[in-house]
Amino acid sequence: MLNLDLILAERRRDTGMNLIDLPIAVLDSGVGGISVLRELVRVMPNEHFLYFGDSKNAPYGEKTPEEVLHITRENLKALLARGIKALVLACNTATGSAARTLRAEYPELILIGIEPALKPASLLGDRPRVLVMATPLTLRQEKFCALMGRFSETSEILPLPCAGLVELIEDGKLCGEELDAYLKNLLSPHQNTKIDAVVLGCTHYPHVKDQIAKHLPHGAVILDGGEGTARETRRRLLEADLLRTEGEGHVEILNSSNDESRIALSQMLLNR
Repeated sequence: MLNLDLILAERRRDTGMNLIDLPIAVLDSGVGGISVLRELVRVMPNEHFLYFGDSKNAPYGEKTPEEVLHITRENLKALLARGIKALVLACNTATGSAARTLRAEYPELILIGIEPALKPASLLGDRPRVLVMATPLTLRQEKFCALMGRFSETSEILPLPCAGLVELIEDGKLCGEELDAYLKNLLSPHQNTKIDAVVLGCTHYPHVKDQIAKHLPHGAVILDGGEGTARETRRRLLEADLLRTEGEGHVEILNSSNDESRIALSQMLLNR
């Protein structure tokens, strides 16, 4: 296991940076976590961010929990070696598969995960009907099942696995006939039923929120966990006296695929 204190000390010595000036790492299985990064930048405009999209290993949601834990652990080691002051797991699947283990392995690291926004969805009226769109692995995970159990008495929760949607978004297919046909096939069984809320349980899905909305019953509210994750990250940094409140923040985007088109797509999504 890497010694976080030693890594940070070496990073500060090599760069002359204070701990507070180190970046917040944001990790996802590809371009999806950019939806969370947008909220982080909005909530903490003075912070530096290092975004790592692991498109080479995408999609996480169709791997085993053990595979996702191994991949996430190795990515964290690489990020620690660069020097970071916190990690945001901007991926529901990675949060469910790896967050608990990595917190135990690196207790000194500020590590924030994300979860489907079932809590705000459950507050939308008297026993709202909530459709949860997520990857197959996220919906099978113990973390999601426990979360669903917490709100099943006050809400009717309908899990909807969306195998293949991450791949379309990773390929930059954010609109058009192929995406439209996919969403129509996926959501048509629910179009004429009562749906109060749709929870986007994968950080890729907010990038096609408008396209999803076209295939939902009128009045359905669409929710995701990005804003809540950003607020929690700010709270944790403030609590640890590590929140930058002055100076101009910047964002660095990396991708494991070494494909410049992925970087360009990530930048485009960030600037939308």
